[in-house]
Amino acid sequence: MTDIAERGEPVRPRAVLFDWDNTLIDSWPVIHESLNATLTAYGIPPWTMEETRARVRHSMRDSFPQLFGDRWEEAGEFFYRQFAAIHIDRIEPRPGAREMLAALHEAGLYLGVVSNKKGSFLRHEANHLGWANYFGAIVGALDAPRDKPAREPVEMALAGSTIDPGGEVWFVGDAGIDLECAANTGCVPVLIRDDAPQPGEFNGFPPIWHFDNCLALSKRVLRL
Repeated sequence: MTDIAERGEPVRPRAVLFDWDNTLIDSWPVIHESLNATLTAYGIPPWTMEETRARVRHSMRDSFPQLFGDRWEEAGEFFYRQFAAIHIDRIEPRPGAREMLAALHEAGLYLGVVSNKKGSFLRHEANHLGWANYFGAIVGALDAPRDKPAREPVEMALAGSTIDPGGEVWFVGDAGIDLECAANTGCVPVLIRDDAPQPGEFNGFPPIWHFDNCLALSKRVLRL
């Protein structure tokens, strides 16, 4: 755990919003396989896993038009068919994610999900894992008028609570787009991944906290 920067004395959040893919679950292999099947079908050279990890950040409606041009909606349906065929059988929680969610939920924090995965897939996966009851809202791509990093998905995720976007809300994710979303909504940006941020890696949207695993995050929150 690293306290990257200070905003005065740290206080326990009232709400924690999580990214989903590769924050709470490990989904890179499924995303990579489904995306490469789609790229190949549309005459685009497949990506390496490193390229997939680096380039997959935005929602489909924000990223596929750049890849597939006027055929992006057709390519999107192809991708969804590939993904739907394999994602539930291969879903893997990140280490400590279940225990973290249970601890934060039991402590009375409001929890939500804001992801650029299609909302129906998110909710299916959460139900499959038995996690749906931990969350006040699960918001995915196409659920709000705009997708992450816009503020609308965050507002939707908090709509069922008495909490407004801002300093009482931690936004937790594994990528720069999550930190950007936190900045756009005034939430506390929290990076969760194995590797600490490198100097200059997140210029413009630096994290306040970095945790290398889920249990480290929950332990720190509960000590505040």
